Amino acid sequence: MKPHKNLNSWIKSFEFVKEIYLVTRQFPAEEKFGITSQIRRASVSVPLNIAEGAARKGIKEFIHFLHISLGSVSELDTLILLSKELDFFNEEECKQLIEKLDVIGKLIYGLIKSLENRL
Repeated sequence: MKPHKNLNSWIKSFEFVKEIYLVTRQFPAEEKFGITSQIRRASVSVPLNIAEGAARKGIKEFIHFLHISLGSVSELDTLILLSKELDFFNEEECKQLIEKLDVIGKLIYGLIKSLENRL
């Protein structure tokens, strides 16, 4: 059983990773080991930590991994804004990505609050 696959935060963040991989294909080749790598790793970190936390036995452990996911969401916010400033994204692409990222962050935060209420 894989409980994370039923979580909206995991589903949305998993989809977001795929989108990040697609949009970063347009980044300059010289950024392959720079911002492209960093933004991809940060995006993958979100659903990975949700999945790992959901697989843990205790609620406190799950919450810990969800906080790590939130940290990656914040990191992504900065990387997306930086990418726009470097003209790797246009204004509309940036806006759409940030909006999706905000939804993911709210879902994770809501899950944390729900779990804390069960403690």
